[in-house]
Amino acid sequence: MADPTDIRAWQRLDAETTTSGRIEEKDVARLADLGVRHVINLALETHPEALAGEGDKLAAHDIAYTHIPVPFDAPGEDHFAAFLDALNHGPKPLHVHCIMNWRVSAFFYRLNRDHRAMPEPEARALMERQWSPEGHDSNEARVWAAFIARSDT
Repeated sequence: MADPTDIRAWQRLDAETTTSGRIEEKDVARLADLGVRHVINLALETHPEALAGEGDKLAAHDIAYTHIPVPFDAPGEDHFAAFLDALNHGPKPLHVHCIMNWRVSAFFYRLNRDHRAMPEPEARALMERQWSPEGHDSNEARVWAAFIARSDT
């Protein structure tokens, strides 16, 4: 099955990892058809575009679900640590999403730069396919710019 590129901000990172913005109910079966075995959701379940009952809907397709609600105005090291744990201990293939794929791309930027030894320009270019916090003039963007500037090494 081909990647469902009509899912908001869809991106394939490698053979076992895809990311996107919000998913809809119709996307659950599509993820299962792709062989996804684990979904990590970084969005708040109270967001108006969040998929209600997402964990139950995924479970009905035998897809494991990890919800790490990351407030867009306050990403923390505890969120990033939970992301790393879910990524390293959950089944594969894996799909990670939020609402716009901004949280996800920032988390993967730090993962790639600090834990996978990806050269910083390459990690940044991958993140910037979705967004660059430095390119936005808002309080939240400044918070995210500070978050990605931190280093785990």
